[in-house]
Amino acid sequence: MKIIRLALKELVGMFVDDGSLALLALIVIALVTGAVKFLALPPLAGGVLILVGCLAILLESTRRGARGGHRT
Repeated sequence: MKIIRLALKELVGMFVDDGSLALLALIVIALVTGAVKFLALPPLAGGVLILVGCLAILLESTRRGARGGHRT
């Protein structure tokens, strides 16, 4: 079981270096998608929200990495 867990961790690590960055981006995308689909948010506004949200997440991740708080 330990070998399977390690293999999965390595597989994910090949594509995702910063887990919190990826998770937060997915959350932003899911929330905005829900707002567009169920709350009648205009798609263009949704696109802008995704762009701004992902840029904010990327900025925070970059700051955390520069401070040495980036975990692998």
